[in-house]
Amino acid sequence: MKKIALIYMGGTFGCVGEPLSPMPEQEFIPQLKKILPLHLEIECFTAPSVKDSSACTASDWLLLVQLIQKLQLEQYQHFVIVHGTDTLSYAAATLAQFLQHSCHVILTGSQYPLLTATGTEVRGFSDALDNLNTALEHVIKVPAGVYVSFYHQVMHACTVNKIHSTALDAFRGLKYDQELQQIEQAQFVIQDQHIERIQSLNIINWSMLPIEKKRLEENLKTLQHHPPHFLILQGYGTGNLAVNAGMLEQFKALQALGCVVVLDTQVLFGGMDQRYAISQWVRDAQIILNDTHSHAELYAKILKIYLQYPNSDQWRDRWYPPVT
Repeated sequence: MKKIALIYMGGTFGCVGEPLSPMPEQEFIPQLKKILPLHLEIECFTAPSVKDSSACTASDWLLLVQLIQKLQLEQYQHFVIVHGTDTLSYAAATLAQFLQHSCHVILTGSQYPLLTATGTEVRGFSDALDNLNTALEHVIKVPAGVYVSFYHQVMHACTVNKIHSTALDAFRGLKYDQELQQIEQAQFVIQDQHIERIQSLNIINWSMLPIEKKRLEENLKTLQHHPPHFLILQGYGTGNLAVNAGMLEQFKALQALGCVVVLDTQVLFGGMDQRYAISQWVRDAQIILNDTHSHAELYAKILKIYLQYPNSDQWRDRWYPPVT
């Protein structure tokens, strides 16, 4: 029988009381064990960082990757992660970026807690148990890789977006049995120094609004005092963004200070498309294009390239995979 490592990382799934608050993991795990299916060999673990997912950052997810990689050495190859829904897509994309296809991982969570307010019984109306069982049943069937399970669906992790704040059917992504175009990379083994280094990474994400170009130029200029490592600009439609000469100068100034400028789109589905003449500036200004499947995967790609290479010149040079 394939053994499954069930790792608890917090979120609404493990909340109790009125109003809701996290149940301490040392109290929640014994309650969780009571409802696990008996026909599966499951071992429960607590993640190194258990918290509300809105407070999670890259270091929390790299600690989780590190735990999974240690458990792989103990012959675990199937993992189910219980995680909060706020940043579930970011956690999933990060695990996919670093673990690649080295094991079988499904992340899940819930919009309602597993237990009643007292924490002693399974809640009558909740998606928690259903989502967990779907993940547990599929993790021993899916091909090696990282996935998200939610509301009877299992999706490729790097394609997942949260599309509803309260509905049970809260996530969209490419189904696990649909072909995913992706460049295979080597597994990245997380060391303590990676977790320490990632805490210094600074990313700024601007979702564009229709303001005057001059105002946007001024906003860009303010970044020169403390430039981020990466500036993500979420444009319109297929990645369209109108610029002026002043903005182009600001982009060059930021690049000279070690900032990589990445153009993305606000639109969840459809991806980037640079067929319009207005986008000639992207090539002239040496702006990087988002070539990932989702905004969360873009974040995860930045994490990995930041850890792999020491400076912005290499981040830009290594952004696009080599043509073979």
